[in-house]
Amino acid sequence: METLGTILMVAGGIGGLITSIILLIAAFKDNIWWGLGGLFCGIPLLIFCIMNFAELKKPFMICIGCNILYFIGASMALSSALGGMP
Repeated sequence: METLGTILMVAGGIGGLITSIILLIAAFKDNIWWGLGGLFCGIPLLIFCIMNFAELKKPFMICIGCNILYFIGASMALSSALGGMP
């Protein structure tokens, strides 16, 4: 179970990183301040994605899905490492 959790973590992490870069590129194309805010803080990137949801729907939803996949994999790996799942 620990190996499956690690695989899910790696897949979710790589997918989340790639889609976050895509969202950052879109923010920098719109305005440099959106891009810098998203690069250094993260909350402005979330606000930017919500404001421009019509054009960023696909990468934003993929990013959310990859983050969920990452946290599921992390919880599986951690629970397996700490003593197994009930």
